[in-house]
Amino acid sequence: MNAHTNSSPLILITVPVFVANPANLEQSSAPESWYLALLGFAEHFRTSSPPKIRLCVHCLQAVFQFKPPQRVEARTHLQLGSVLYHHTKNSELARSHLEKAVRESLGKLDDGTRDALVENLVDSAKPLLRKAIQISQQTPYWHCRLLFQLAQLHTLEKDLVSACDLLGVGAEYARVVGSEYTRALFLLSKGMLLLMERKLGEVHPLLTLCGTIVENWQGNPIQKESLRVFFLVLQVTHYLDAGQVKSVKPCLKQLQQCIQTISTLHDDEILPSNPADLFHWLPKEHMCVLVYLVTVMHSMQAGYLEKAQKYTDKALMQLEKLKMLDSSPILSTFQVILLEHIIMCRLVTGHKATALQEISQVCQLCQQSPRLFTNHAAQLHTLLGLYCISVNCMDNAEAQFTAALRLTTHQELWAFIVTNLASVYIREGNRHQELYSLLERINPDHNFPVSSHCLRAAAFYIRGLLSFFQGRYNEAKRFLRETLKMSNAEDLNRLTACSLVLLGHIFYVLGNHRESNNMVVPAMQLASKIPDMSVQLWSSALLKDLNKALGNTIDAHEAAQMHQNFSQQLLQDHIAACSLPEHNLISWTDGPPPGQFQAQNGPTTSLASLL
Repeated sequence: MNAHTNSSPLILITVPVFVANPANLEQSSAPESWYLALLGFAEHFRTSSPPKIRLCVHCLQAVFQFKPPQRVEARTHLQLGSVLYHHTKNSELARSHLEKAVRESLGKLDDGTRDALVENLVDSAKPLLRKAIQISQQTPYWHCRLLFQLAQLHTLEKDLVSACDLLGVGAEYARVVGSEYTRALFLLSKGMLLLMERKLGEVHPLLTLCGTIVENWQGNPIQKESLRVFFLVLQVTHYLDAGQVKSVKPCLKQLQQCIQTISTLHDDEILPSNPADLFHWLPKEHMCVLVYLVTVMHSMQAGYLEKAQKYTDKALMQLEKLKMLDSSPILSTFQVILLEHIIMCRLVTGHKATALQEISQVCQLCQQSPRLFTNHAAQLHTLLGLYCISVNCMDNAEAQFTAALRLTTHQELWAFIVTNLASVYIREGNRHQELYSLLERINPDHNFPVSSHCLRAAAFYIRGLLSFFQGRYNEAKRFLRETLKMSNAEDLNRLTACSLVLLGHIFYVLGNHRESNNMVVPAMQLASKIPDMSVQLWSSALLKDLNKALGNTIDAHEAAQMHQNFSQQLLQDHIAACSLPEHNLISWTDGPPPGQFQAQNGPTTSLASLL
């Protein structure tokens, strides 16, 4: 039995990039066919798996042979600099191209190119942006845009305090110039950063203020609904971070209704009379994916895994369509977060081979973007640790969780990893010193390190599991009843099922067969509904022994048949997973993810824990 918790701290909401209203941008002339051809080849090579960066660079360099207009030349220098910066170690050449792009008429570049330059030349950009902010106070649109841009740069550098300060300045400026819409955007962005900083005491009053502003603002219907989506996404994320799966349901329902409303609205926009209102948060197609994503998060924590899989499939299909037309980095971020959640789903439902292939897919996405890998390396090692538990590779699981702990500063993810690492030490049975050291750091009775209801309930379960293995059954029952009380309060179905079956096992060992049956039967029903293959296997084994002890021969035979079926399914999946070349990922604990995998000759792990 592994101890995956229902909590899903594998998500860090990304601060959105605010862009100018397209209706306000100058339309560029149609590019030459040779330019489109070279650009298409370059993008094909860049997005190949693995990326063919040398060929991509050759295509971009070929643009200069045609003596293009200054605008095209500047943009090509930007593209070359960006590719070299993100995919090679030649930082000097990358900087040279980026600086040429700046020199060749920054003032004549379109907004998207200018924003990309700012992002690539972070160190040079910040003083320039600060100066521009000082002299732009009489032009509301540019003053707000520059504040958003500088806040974005501070966020990329993990300087969330400075970013929050700038967003606060922007909110006050927007209020002074009479733009309640943009004031709400600044405040909601600040609320997002406060959630990332875990400053939950400041989040609640800020969200209350934002709710009032959003409801009172009368303006463009799409802008109003997009504000509501932003506000509700933050509310839902706030609840889920706290592990309050039941309490979040009304907000989640509002969010789903809101995105349905947006999908019926036309994009025909009337330009706002206030220039400070010329912003939008995300395209509505991106918002749809984001709503699918938070629905998946909720379904995962609640243990509705079939629902989580359904919404993940919808979101990934939508992302594939969007990525054909849009290279926005946030789409890759959404894709990775969705895959992280569906991988946990697969491990619980007994589809380890599919989960492993999806872990490999995340590795490939991270290979294409160093920033994506930096932001998700800890989650990737955590997923590999969970996979290792599922195939009984405990030494590898420990190594993966240790690597993840080294890479994360996120408190909820840290607590999630420690909880699962503790389950590894409990199963190994000979790591007492390390285990007690970990348990002291996640003591649910005293100074629990995070505010998550779900993670605290999981910590009680881990203590109950340890007490069970040590034969301290009364103590185990106390911890597990606490888990049940907390999981029932917030509909944490997986934790409920795990606690019930473990309590049933304890009562069986104590000879109280009737009470054991009262625990195991509902555990089996709940596990079938989730569905959780490990709990079904465990429950069917107990039901077989219980019914035999109670003299129910027919029921005992049915339970034995169920147990045999579950064992066979898990055994086949185990063999399939361990035979994949991607299984070698369990040995990767440092540096970037490997690009190639050697084929396995066959399973290398013990199957005893499955049978």
